[in-house]
Amino acid sequence: MADEKIFVVDRVVTKPGCARTFVDRYIAEYVPGGRGRGMTLDRILVSPPVWSDDETNVVTIMWSVDGVNSWWNMTRQGRRDPELGRWWSDMDQYVTERSRTMAAQAADIEGLADV
Repeated sequence: MADEKIFVVDRVVTKPGCARTFVDRYIAEYVPGGRGRGMTLDRILVSPPVWSDDETNVVTIMWSVDGVNSWWNMTRQGRRDPELGRWWSDMDQYVTERSRTMAAQAADIEGLADV
């Protein structure tokens, strides 16, 4: 499939009162590098949908890459970049936990698995 996509989903739980600062810094500092690694930012979701000084927020960031080769290329570039680790370490002051998963549309699974 020429237009198959892999979605990269980052889930970040922020410390109380830190979501807005985290999102602002993510957009300003992380997004340009992500784009440079071939990722396309799809959306950033914040739950609950309110900036609160007293509660945590879950920030869900969805990126896409075009197919398996782009995913591997993005992954290799990220693993070789020591600045990414330093950036995430700096974000520890705002973040309580984070995870990354990959997903695809069900209709794309056969094409993605045919390697």
